[in-house]
Amino acid sequence: MEALDPLLLSRMQFAFVVSFHALFPVFTIGLAAYIAVLEALWYRTDSPVYRRLSEFWIKIFAVVFGMGVVSGVVMSFQFGTNWSEFSFATANFLGPILSYEVLTAFFLEAVFLGILLFGRDRVPRGTHLFAACMVAIGTFISSFWILSANSWMQTPQGFEFRDGIVHVTSWAEAIFNPSLWPRFGHVALASLLTGGFVVAGVSAYFLLRNRAVEMNRKALSMTLWLLLLVAPAQIFMGDIHGLNSFEHQPTKVAAMEGAWETREGAPLYLFAIPDSTAETNHLAVGIPNLASLILTHQWDGEVPGLKEVSAEERPPVGIVFWSFRIMVGIGVLMLLVALWGAWLRMRGRLFESRAFLNTLQLMIPLPFVAVLTGWFVTEIGRQPWLIYGQMTLAEGVTPSLTGWMALATLIGYVLVYAVIFTAGLYYVTRIVRTGPEGVGSVEEPAHAKRPFSAADVPFDDDPDFSTSSR
Repeated sequence: MEALDPLLLSRMQFAFVVSFHALFPVFTIGLAAYIAVLEALWYRTDSPVYRRLSEFWIKIFAVVFGMGVVSGVVMSFQFGTNWSEFSFATANFLGPILSYEVLTAFFLEAVFLGILLFGRDRVPRGTHLFAACMVAIGTFISSFWILSANSWMQTPQGFEFRDGIVHVTSWAEAIFNPSLWPRFGHVALASLLTGGFVVAGVSAYFLLRNRAVEMNRKALSMTLWLLLLVAPAQIFMGDIHGLNSFEHQPTKVAAMEGAWETREGAPLYLFAIPDSTAETNHLAVGIPNLASLILTHQWDGEVPGLKEVSAEERPPVGIVFWSFRIMVGIGVLMLLVALWGAWLRMRGRLFESRAFLNTLQLMIPLPFVAVLTGWFVTEIGRQPWLIYGQMTLAEGVTPSLTGWMALATLIGYVLVYAVIFTAGLYYVTRIVRTGPEGVGSVEEPAHAKRPFSAADVPFDDDPDFSTSSR
């Protein structure tokens, strides 16, 4: 055995890259939908408020979209460098699926993104609105194909192995596999929640500083209506997704619940310290029968435990158990904040409550945390399977890969991504601090541009820094 395990390092590398990348699409999907709504309202009402809001959020969208594209390119490399056995075995299915994503979504986004970013006042207003809608629809189509591929790895159907190679026997069963729609709905709603809480938090930031008050009141009011609808819908969809996992991946659900023994009337643990070695939970605090009620809709329903499978076929229980609770806890907090906003609206104090506005600011990072922890539950919960029940992680790794190779590339990705994330976060912060007041103040030169040009905020001309340095 090598001193450095290439399998473990490859898993760490892929987890790092995907975790980093996942933050950007989930935000841009929600933000693209919001921009399309603003463009539609601007088209219908002719109110400059909607136009300026759209112009402001398009700047942020341009930067985040670019970061998402850059960070996602690396993932395709890893299929070849780290997971060549898996790529070779599944190319008959995953190759076409990823090609469909490029043909139906990426091209759609690429064609209309330029019009959205640089076509203002250069194309008819209806054409600009159409471009905004196409970009928003393209982000959802893209997520559909990616989630179809991922869901197939979770609940594989419509194929058979011949000499270790996947051959599709039914494209409909493979694409629309049993966990696709619950997973797609869960991610789509998570994207709307992420975009909504970021817009609400930034609007609250401006209102607390009395900047562009009318515009940000409009943005906050719109977003809170959205959150009031989407937050409970996400909890409902999460329950559907959980029931689907219970049917097709009971071991993952057993890890989520910290259930070691198969039992009727299983409790829902609010707190526990799972111990995989002793196969038990320490300091467990639970509500009797609640897990059975949620998962089987019966008070004494049977919930399979982790001991139904061998120890080698169990995921890391502690990570899955606590990731699930963090995700659910944030989801409940989102619902409470949305209800708080509705209560303040009824009392006519929505824009005056500093406690509420400060809370919205603090909520900005939480949807991203929920997305990451949800992804941990999904991906770590299916281990040790790469294709659930069909191919393990050890069977999919590149045979010639050494531990040193995997370690070197992992360090390289961490360093490069740290630079990308720091620069991107700094630049988005600059755009927010500049605020919607400065929208449209920069005359755009008439030559070809890159997407980042749509932000039109100087990267190295920080007014606060300049002031403090004098």
